[in-house]
Amino acid sequence: MKTKKSPASLLLIPAGIFLVLIILISIGPFLWVLLSSVKTNREILTFSFRFTNGVHWQNYVNAFKIAPIVRYFQNSVFITIMGVLLNLTVMSMAAYVLSRFSFRLRNFIRAFFAMGLLIPGAALLLPLYTSIKAVGLYNNVWGLIVVYTAFGIPVSVFIMSSYFLTIPKEMEESAYIDGAGFLKTFAIIILPLARPAFATAGIMQFLLCWNEFQFALTLTTGHDARTLPVALYYFKSAFASDYGAMFAAIVLVSLPSIIVYSLLQKQVVSGLAAGSVKG
Repeated sequence: MKTKKSPASLLLIPAGIFLVLIILISIGPFLWVLLSSVKTNREILTFSFRFTNGVHWQNYVNAFKIAPIVRYFQNSVFITIMGVLLNLTVMSMAAYVLSRFSFRLRNFIRAFFAMGLLIPGAALLLPLYTSIKAVGLYNNVWGLIVVYTAFGIPVSVFIMSSYFLTIPKEMEESAYIDGAGFLKTFAIIILPLARPAFATAGIMQFLLCWNEFQFALTLTTGHDARTLPVALYYFKSAFASDYGAMFAAIVLVSLPSIIVYSLLQKQVVSGLAAGSVKG
């Protein structure tokens, strides 16, 4: 006797197929780059799925020889750490005030921050180049730190202000009754509760600082302030034929982003889910 399947169980098949397709689309390009990073140029250009000459680890050695990856890696680490710290420190306080206090122009300020999401970065390239050069921050890591901190403001404000709205006001009121002031309440009560929001905003800001290419190329020259994404430019302009080394460099550039997101993904999902309830 045949058992009749419920409509819910019938939907599992297309849902599973859709999920597999999404996984393939997501990890397929990275797997292709990862495998190509240990192939020879001939294997890459012939789209071969086999390693006829074995695993070619020499591509990673060549990548370090062709471009100053170590120097650019140090610049990227410093710029990213400072960009994330500055952005989270300033915007957490701004987001807390916007979400907890009512005052004139509050909605205007929120809309003003939102406008930052609508302006393409390319439109600001020339004004930023002129401004950064005028204040003496051209070819300086602090010039990139200031630019990246500013570009991350809209996303950080909305993630954090949405999360602050989910925290019950009674907790702050209890702290005020016990004699805590504004800063003490924010530092001791709010900040520990807002860790998921900090992780989410921090990841977004990290990806912005680590992967940005356009401003890193335009606002710097030489090796003193350039970051890892600019290192890939060396393989395209002068050594375009060494695709294996280029793919090895792409893996080296991408790996820190994947590791950081993997370590904090639980906090990121928690922060996004909580922030989606109120806004």
